[in-house]
Amino acid sequence: MTIKDIAAKCGVSVSTVSRVLNNYPYVKEDIREQVLRVIEEEHFVPHNGAVSLVKPPADSIGVLIRGTGNHFFQEIIHVIQTAIEEAGYKFLMRQITMEADELRAAAAFAKEKGLKGLVLLGGRFDWTEEEAAILTTPFVCCTFTNKFGELSSSRYSSVAIDDKEEAYRATKFLIDHGHKDIAIVVASKKDHSVSQLRYEGYRKALMDAGLEPDDRLVIETGSFHMDDAYEAVSKAIKKGLAFTGLFVISDFMAMAAIKALAEDGRQVPKDCSVIAIDGVEMSKYIIPTLTTLVQPRKEIAQNAIEILIRMIEGTSKSAQFLLNADLREGGSVRQLS
Repeated sequence: MTIKDIAAKCGVSVSTVSRVLNNYPYVKEDIREQVLRVIEEEHFVPHNGAVSLVKPPADSIGVLIRGTGNHFFQEIIHVIQTAIEEAGYKFLMRQITMEADELRAAAAFAKEKGLKGLVLLGGRFDWTEEEAAILTTPFVCCTFTNKFGELSSSRYSSVAIDDKEEAYRATKFLIDHGHKDIAIVVASKKDHSVSQLRYEGYRKALMDAGLEPDDRLVIETGSFHMDDAYEAVSKAIKKGLAFTGLFVISDFMAMAAIKALAEDGRQVPKDCSVIAIDGVEMSKYIIPTLTTLVQPRKEIAQNAIEILIRMIEGTSKSAQFLLNADLREGGSVRQLS
């Protein structure tokens, strides 16, 4: 069955069916329900061409989200949408998995929807010139930068925090509170991503304080997922790993780590102090409130959109911005005597 068959069965035009598929307004609710019902009954799966029959508004900016389960992105996306719409552009969004190639997905998204520009929310930190050449639409990397790649600063724009510096601050906060045995929870030490940068900041803080980094205190989870963080910390505790301070590279991974500590009978911060980076809303409501470095979501989003619009309108070229996080002192870190 094709989109034309669906249209004929519903007694509507092909463009109406396409509007329903694309979730566009200006379709009567009874007609929308009828089309959706027939689509479900016929087990119709539209292909890209069918979904794109109704063209989006000419002045659309797309947001490509890498990582469908990234909770931090869910908190920042509405800020980005507001910034796009306040600038007079239409907002379109697409999500891809962590395993997907964001450059190819972005290029296809831009071509399919005729986008004026793109915000890439999350992505790899190591693009090559050859890989980046596929994307010809103006774009901004939001919350990440091409730290490990080959691209010159004239080839891309980005807005993010300085992950290495903020990890240094987080680790130093523990050191300043008297901690010397400080463990870290990372996805990987060498993944060319935010995980590696935050690991490098942790190591530098230790060395600057005269503390020798100990690989035994590095807990690698293999991913950014909470369940993997929980399992990795639980396993490390069962092996007898001793530490008084714990730096976790994200709030959600930190919450999972705190659960693992609690199940082992360790109280935070009495037996172990915990600090993280991101500042997601949920981490304010755990007990104790998580001490964390809060990413400036609004400023990141607004700067990204401002840069992108200037690029679209030809008034500015590529630019890179690093913003500062704000320390939110909760109750998860204590001073050692």
